[in-house]
Amino acid sequence: MTTLGEKRKLNFGIFLDIRKNKLLYVMLLPVLLYYIVFHYAPMYGAMIAFKDFSPRLGIWGSDWVGFEHFREFFTGPYFWRTIKNTVLISFYQLLFGFPAPIVLALLLNELKHALFKRTVQTITYMPHFISLIVICGILKDFTSSEGVINDIVAFFGGERVTFLLEPSLFRTVYVSSGIWQNIGWGTIIFLAALTGIDQEQYEAAKIDGAGRWKQMTHVTLPGLMPTIIILLILDIGRMMNVGFEKIILLYNPGTYETADVISSYVYRVGLQDFNYSFSSAVGLFNSVINFVLLISSNWLSRKFNDTSLW
Repeated sequence: MTTLGEKRKLNFGIFLDIRKNKLLYVMLLPVLLYYIVFHYAPMYGAMIAFKDFSPRLGIWGSDWVGFEHFREFFTGPYFWRTIKNTVLISFYQLLFGFPAPIVLALLLNELKHALFKRTVQTITYMPHFISLIVICGILKDFTSSEGVINDIVAFFGGERVTFLLEPSLFRTVYVSSGIWQNIGWGTIIFLAALTGIDQEQYEAAKIDGAGRWKQMTHVTLPGLMPTIIILLILDIGRMMNVGFEKIILLYNPGTYETADVISSYVYRVGLQDFNYSFSSAVGLFNSVINFVLLISSNWLSRKFNDTSLW
């Protein structure tokens, strides 16, 4: 148990730290204000998930309905479809998208020609800075029946197909395009982590007769492991947050079967059908699942690997 004297001592220490580093706290203030205004204050509006919200009556004036909207979603025809699509797309992104920047960072780390290395880095970074709308426009052009990808398929004797009109191909297009767009940007963190590995470990490995492959598996990867675990925990905590912007720009009613996720469903119900309470209930359910995934993955990592966010 913490005594009253220890609490006072802790509070006094925090006060002294603020006085000593007041400029740093001033720099931190805009970040705190951003999260308070745009992330914590809007949580008050989550109350409409438990009400039959009417803009005319306001949040407090609307009738309380409890868990009615949640039951409606759980028993509705789109529950399992949206859950299945969200989980599968997130799983594919985690399975194929998460290791991609790690592999690229390891390959770039092995390059000795500095100019070629910087060129590859620049080329792989570029798609990240292209507007998502432009990216989706490029994807639609490239995957159309007369697009570049179909020209290549036809050259090797295959049949032309409009990829984004085929439900079975939507997830493949979505995940692979995401890897292409973000693989270069994702390597920045891993390349920075590689610079922190003690070079004496490589020298010791060379003396023990380790080749390039052994050095990578026994020195480089273990040195990257704490960074990999932290980023993996964060990615697991975002598994249910498949970005609705890209989904909405690429999908169509013909591909709802495999493309409609929770976030796109919330967009359609909330902003197109004006069912604010129901969409808030679905969004709140999604956030709770993400929270549980984040806590669980952090707990498992701390238990088995001694590395965690907190």
